[in-house]
Amino acid sequence: MSSQFGVGELVHHKRFDYRGVIVDVDPVFQGSDQWYEFMARSRPPKDAPWYHVLVDGASHRTYVAERHLEPDHEGGQIQHPELGTFFRAFVDGRYLRRGADH
Repeated sequence: MSSQFGVGELVHHKRFDYRGVIVDVDPVFQGSDQWYEFMARSRPPKDAPWYHVLVDGASHRTYVAERHLEPDHEGGQIQHPELGTFFRAFVDGRYLRRGADH
């Protein structure tokens, strides 16, 4: 199954109403069973993509199932202390990875 979003894309969490940027994509759930039982209360599918997301206006990351995300239509940059670790610029509504040519 291919992922709907890629690294550098802005997303919106449908349930918890926050914006963020994707920093990594797992084609299937890569967390522990204990984490899933405690945190993934809506029981999203483990065999679909999951995303590592920097949360706008916060200092933490989240691990989110694809079904909870949608494209962010606000379009502006986000605020997060780790942005510079992953990205070098914000161009045309998306972040460009460090080391990427485009």
